Formats: sequence, structure tokens, C-alpha cells
Amino acid sequence: MVAIEALIQNEYFQFLLIFAGSIIFAKILHFFLKNYVHKLTEKTKTDIDEIILEIVTKPLYAFIIVLGMYFALKSLSILDIYTLLIGKIFFVVIVLLASLTASRVFSVLISRWLKVQKRFEKTPRLINRIISVVIYLIAILIILNHFQVEVTPLVATLGLGGLAVGLALQNTLSNFFAGLHIISDRPINVGDFIELEGNISGYVEDIGWRSTRIRTLPNTIVIVPNSKLAESTITNNSLPEPEMSVMVQCGVSYGSDLKKVEKVTIDVAGKIQKTVPGAVKTFEPFIRYHTFGDSNINFTVILRVEKFVDRYLVIHEFIKALKESYDKEKIEISWPVRKVYQAK
Repeated sequence: MVAIEALIQNEYFQFLLIFAGSIIFAKILHFFLKNYVHKLTEKTKTDIDEIILEIVTKPLYAFIIVLGMYFALKSLSILDIYTLLIGKIFFVVIVLLASLTASRVFSVLISRWLKVQKRFEKTPRLINRIISVVIYLIAILIILNHFQVEVTPLVATLGLGGLAVGLALQNTLSNFFAGLHIISDRPINVGDFIELEGNISGYVEDIGWRSTRIRTLPNTIVIVPNSKLAESTITNNSLPEPEMSVMVQCGVSYGSDLKKVEKVTIDVAGKIQKTVPGAVKTFEPFIRYHTFGDSNINFTVILRVEKFVDRYLVIHEFIKALKESYDKEKIEISWPVRKVYQAK
């Protein structure tokens, strides 16, 4: 009995007991969250609680072990002279751990909030990075305040240094603020199909702190600096909605019966609208004659597709079907003819 009491009072045994106890408690809590709380979150209508639980589980596990290590070290008399230093080190670790968790949670919450907003399908990484920077700056200020460091002189020093850095990184900062302008003004969003000057077109993959990545139809990435993008003329084929009209230019010979041409063309276009993937099934196509050309009477056929890239297949199938119908109905599409008169 005396030996057991002596063992319990032994500070090294207390150190191992506290540290081992914190590990056991952390594992029990981790098991409880993974096997019981996780099942409860699966029953809810949204998956946001599952994602947040996944984010906080590991940091909470680490937090309990760090806290256990702190109290275990405090139990050792040999470390009494370092108590203040140990406390400061563990305070920094806990603040950084908390800021890491908060950064991930806020990124998820804001990403989900933006996704339910109109015209947002994905969140630009620039927003998540700004959130992380703000949270870590707050964490640094908390740490500096804990160490009783005067922030005002530091801010003044950083201000002068920031001015010098700003002049050196003028182009980079210009791209950064242009990226913020693009995100706030929303001329484009991640996922939109856009066309830029210089025959650049594709899907917006991401709006970063320096550049915007555009994935072209051949599956290559074009990287455009944000400042250049903000000053460019942009055609956004996804706004105000992805659905859009497709205009196909056609022409028939002057000897054609235009009423018959209109009927045959609309019949073909109607079948294309109802059968080809990507065509808007409820849209009624129509044609408009517009020009007496050199060899043909020209007109435009108006079709409707669900999104920009659907136009390629719809036009492809329409031209094939229209040529076949014109041949069957003896409707002529003329080619340019020139009459040459020879003087005697």
C-alpha cells in the first residue's frame, strides 16, 4: 500500500498518467464522434454538418493531447523554472491550431453560402485565401497581445515596409485587386463559358490572387492575368443563363419556292430540337429571310441549345439533315456563278 502511494505521488508517474490519460480520452472522443455523432449527421438533410464534423475531429483530437502534454509537463518539478516559457509555447500552439480549424470551417461555410447564391456554382480560391489570411492575422495579433508586444509601432513599421514592398510588387498587387474586383462585380463566375479578345474561349476554372485560369475546349489551360482580364471585353455565354440561341446561315437558289423552303427547313429544325442531345426540346425553331445574295436568297435559321458547347452537335446534325431534305425535295443551294462576255 505504501509502495502504491509512493508510486502515485511520484511526479514522473503522474506525468505518464496525465499524458496517457489525455491520449486515451482523445481516442475515446474520436471514436464517439466517428461512430455515433457521424451517424446523427448522416440523417440530416444537409451534408454541411458532416463536413464540419470531419474538419474539427482531428484538431480536437490534437487539442486534447496538447492540453494533456501541457498539464503533464507542469507536474514535473524539474521544469518549474520553465513554466512560463512552456505556457507561452502551448498558448501559441493552441491559438494556431484553433485558427487552422476556424479557417477551414469558415471556408466551407462561405463556399456553401456562395453556392446557393445566384450564378455561383464554385467558389474562387481567392476568397478562401483571403479568409485564411484574415483569420491568421487575427491569430498573430492575439499572440502578440499575449506576449504584451506593442502593436502600434509594429503596424507603423510594417506600413513603411509595406509601401516599399507595394512599389516593388506593383503588378502583383494590381492583379490581386483586379481579382477582388472580378469576384465582387461578377462579370464572370467559376464555371462560366467565356470568350475574350484574341480568340481565347473556355470555361473559367478558377479566379486566383494573380491570374484567372480558363480551360479551353481542347482541354488546355490559358492563364490570363487578372488586370488584363478586368480590362478586356468579355463575352459571357453563361449569363444571364446558359440557354442560348444558335443562328445558322443558309441560302437557296432564286428559283426556289420560298414557302416550301420555309416549311421543309422548319420541319427539319423541329426534329433536330426534339431529338439531338443539348437542344431545348420545347423551343419552336423559325427562319428569317434577310438578303438577296449573288447566287442565293439567304436566310437565318434560329435554334436553341441548353449551353454554349451544345451548339456544335446541334449545328452538325442540322446541316446533315437539312442537306438530305433539300436533296429529297429538289431544293437547290446554288454556288457562285459568273457570266463572262467576250467582246467581238
